[in-house]
Amino acid sequence: MKHLPEDPMIRELVRAQLSRRALLRGAGGVGVAAALAACGTGGGTAATASKPKPAVKDRSASDKIVRWANWPAYLDYDEKSKKYPTLEQFQQKTGIKASYAEDVDDNDSYYGKVQGQLKNGQDIGKDVIVLTDWMAGRMVRQGYVQKLDKANIPNATNLNPALQDVDFDKGRNYSLTWQSGYAGLAYRKDKVGRELKTISDLWAPDLKGKVVVLSEFRDTVGLLMMEQGVDISANFSEDDFNKGLDELQKQVDSGQIRQVKGNSYLEDLRSGNAIAAIGWSGDILLARFEEEDDNYTFTLPESGGTLWSDNLMVPIASPHKKNAETLMNYYYDPTVAATVAAYVNYICPVDGAKAAMEKIDPSLVDSPLIFPTEADLAKVKGFRTLSPDEETTYSEAFQKVIGN
Repeated sequence: MKHLPEDPMIRELVRAQLSRRALLRGAGGVGVAAALAACGTGGGTAATASKPKPAVKDRSASDKIVRWANWPAYLDYDEKSKKYPTLEQFQQKTGIKASYAEDVDDNDSYYGKVQGQLKNGQDIGKDVIVLTDWMAGRMVRQGYVQKLDKANIPNATNLNPALQDVDFDKGRNYSLTWQSGYAGLAYRKDKVGRELKTISDLWAPDLKGKVVVLSEFRDTVGLLMMEQGVDISANFSEDDFNKGLDELQKQVDSGQIRQVKGNSYLEDLRSGNAIAAIGWSGDILLARFEEEDDNYTFTLPESGGTLWSDNLMVPIASPHKKNAETLMNYYYDPTVAATVAAYVNYICPVDGAKAAMEKIDPSLVDSPLIFPTEADLAKVKGFRTLSPDEETTYSEAFQKVIGN
């Protein structure tokens, strides 16, 4: 029988995920700095002609709340209490009431919901948002997020050195990495009946109409391009992108692909409406745990997978900036970061988390999902930085293919 750690804070933080740890036992966890550097890809750093300049008064001292919008299944959760243990601990420790919503299903769709308010310098009702590198780059470029006061985030020094200076946010003045992860092949091995090893395996006749792919074009088209021999982290051409898009068009038009979706693709796998997907690593392991079903499988394609990071930011008109920074500082504590990473199964960006994991449960130190192997990292690429013009061109072409 496992025993909870003696430290009461650690005991409270890890109670919710003791039962999931058998899933996370792996071989050979090593450093991630070299490959994580490739995650720092965004939308460029060019300034826009005009940026919103709202006169925002920070009410954090008198209004002790923080409102957080995140992706589904992206924070430690206790099914029994229906609460988030680390967030409960944050509220007890700081006296700040936290509201948490799984509002981000897709970068583009979320941006579409809030862009009008951001442009007008209005409060979107959130103090912390979590968006992927390229969208974070767009938000920084357009002036839609507030500059962080690092004096309120002393734990920011724990950020992995490879992520401290990314091209979309030089010096990390506006963002901090939440988690990193992979996109690759996801499937129900009991339903598929065989291993899937390549992206082309998704186009098998018996999988027609049973495949879903991600609405993040950097992942879906990126994986198609990689199978076509393109280095997505290098200076590929528009023709290279279009060849990958042509393959996607072919599979959508033929009905091979059931749908192109955001995070909700996981529900298709759960319901059986789809049995294979281009999906995200942590989602599949979470489904495996929640349903106690080891048929949920994630693998990196033989041609390689994509590597990305999601980032914490404070929207331009948030009136609780200091509270948001207090939240960020809390989650950059190595023990808290390790606890979250153990639950969500993504790559932890916080230095010291590996040592903290040793104290919580030594078996997790060897998890390749949290501390990846060199072999896995050698197989993944970050989608290169796009210029604003490229981003517009590629995004519009992708949206046309998927029917938007």
